[in-house]
Amino acid sequence: MSRIAKTRKKENKFQEEQETLTEKVVSIRRVAKVVKGGRRFSFNVVVVAGNGKGMAGIGFGKANEISAAISKALNHAKKSFVSIQMKETSIPHEVIGKFKAGKVLLKPASPGTGVIAGGAVRAICEAFGIKDILTKCLGSRNPINVMKATLMALRELRLYRKV
Repeated sequence: MSRIAKTRKKENKFQEEQETLTEKVVSIRRVAKVVKGGRRFSFNVVVVAGNGKGMAGIGFGKANEISAAISKALNHAKKSFVSIQMKETSIPHEVIGKFKAGKVLLKPASPGTGVIAGGAVRAICEAFGIKDILTKCLGSRNPINVMKATLMALRELRLYRKV
């Protein structure tokens, strides 16, 4: 196989992965910087991207325009992909994730339950491909802290046979 054919094969595989990604904007916030002439507004965006098969990442972007902030956040999310252990369509065991003041409780659920979760946690669960889960935010409700706490909790998951 020639070198050109190998690079084309890699490019096609990368494009297929890009097409299967689910991307969801979790929050958009307008922030202001006070300067001598008044206020300068910019936008903070939080995004989740995942393949629905146990891999996802979260990204943050800040720019003067919403579209630029979203594209920055998506690039950041694609670079920060992590994989988790899943048991069929749920998680293997109960876990609590903590990040700063945010605490999130994740419990496995029987098939057919669905995703019982709020905005930020729901977006992450759907990006990872988790179909049945029960969740509860115990601490801060700030979307960034909740998302990072959820990611910390999902990273701690271990299957019984691997332990």
